[in-house]
Amino acid sequence: MRLKPTSLFGRTALVLALAFVLFLVAAFVVIYRTLVLPVAEQSADDLAALIVLSAQTWVELPPDTRPAFENELATQHGLRLMAQALAKPVEAPKFAFKKQIVQALSNRINRAVVLSGRSQDDSVWAEIPVGGHTLYAGFFPNRYAVHPPLAAVTLVSLGAFLVLLTALVLVRRITVPLARAAKAADQVGAGRLPAPLPETGPHELAELARRFNQMSWEVQALLENRTTLLAGVSHDLRTPITRAQLALEILKDKPGTELERSQRIGRIAKDLADMNTLIGGYLDLARSFKAEEPQDVELAGELEEIASRVGGVRVEVQPCPVRIGRQALRRVVTNLLENAQRYGGGEITLRLVKEKSRARIQVQDNGLGIPQDELEKVFRPFYRLEASRAKSTGGTGLGLAVVKQLAEANGWEIFLRNRKEGGLEAELVIKAMR
Repeated sequence: MRLKPTSLFGRTALVLALAFVLFLVAAFVVIYRTLVLPVAEQSADDLAALIVLSAQTWVELPPDTRPAFENELATQHGLRLMAQALAKPVEAPKFAFKKQIVQALSNRINRAVVLSGRSQDDSVWAEIPVGGHTLYAGFFPNRYAVHPPLAAVTLVSLGAFLVLLTALVLVRRITVPLARAAKAADQVGAGRLPAPLPETGPHELAELARRFNQMSWEVQALLENRTTLLAGVSHDLRTPITRAQLALEILKDKPGTELERSQRIGRIAKDLADMNTLIGGYLDLARSFKAEEPQDVELAGELEEIASRVGGVRVEVQPCPVRIGRQALRRVVTNLLENAQRYGGGEITLRLVKEKSRARIQVQDNGLGIPQDELEKVFRPFYRLEASRAKSTGGTGLGLAVVKQLAEANGWEIFLRNRKEGGLEAELVIKAMR
């Protein structure tokens, strides 16, 4: 059996319990030294003074009044005074603050005092030399015992217990969401989408739950995208491979004329080129899952260079230094411009809007736009507004999926919206300003 707890709550509770035990011990030591011990020493000194004064008074009284004085001492103060020694004295019983009483008596009579007792009761006796006489003074320790300040001890103990209980409740409120998150993480690791964590409680825990929920959704989307990617590879490559195989079989069985052979070889080469284009698109999507190392970039110059390569783009930019992934930026903006040319039509505008803490890159066209309910769907891999995925009608449907993945991997945001004056606007928001 493990004595050391393994859970965060158990270990934290153990540490808190040990800390509060040490606190109580320290509190009791302080109370004892600053309150109980000084009171005990003062009480012992008062008792010693009373004993010595009583002995001196007894010596000065006439012999016939001494019995009445002895009776008064016994009744009012619980003290005994005798002129004769104890018959068969025994060792004095142990009692609290015995050392302090012995020290106080010794200081009062200027000689060492040894306490003794009687076998028939719990009284304690001391030999007191005074005025040429030797008297024996006795008292009952319980009558003069210094009791601990129970109110202070109880208050300290109760306060420590309430603080410990409060700390354990607070720790429990923290560890329960963490345990729930750990269980959900196991489900994410197994490829399942767990139930969303409650985004409640303290700000830090609510933010942790929100980030975890977002991460689990992104992991699930990543798994779905990769599954879709593999399915797309299987689907899209099968057709050109089958055509190439068929053409090779025809060439082997029916070589035909030189022109026919050349045409068949040309179709095979075209199929291979299509396959190469498809594989390139899949690789681009796969690479887009990883963030690029940022570097210092002058955004205006980069956008002008990208626009010149694409061609037919009106550019509106202003100086804007940023620290971002250069290649990711080029791929995203290039894809947006090519999509605008392919599907939008009209004049294509590339605009840079610089703000205090972010930069917004806008690609605008004058086409027909996208239906409102399709604006988010077009970011899915292989999703297209056309029914086919033929290259002649727009390619494989990976362009915006690559844009979305690259933006998320690099901490950017991408939005599509229909313009009031007609056409579509794609906006890339970059928050990492230099």
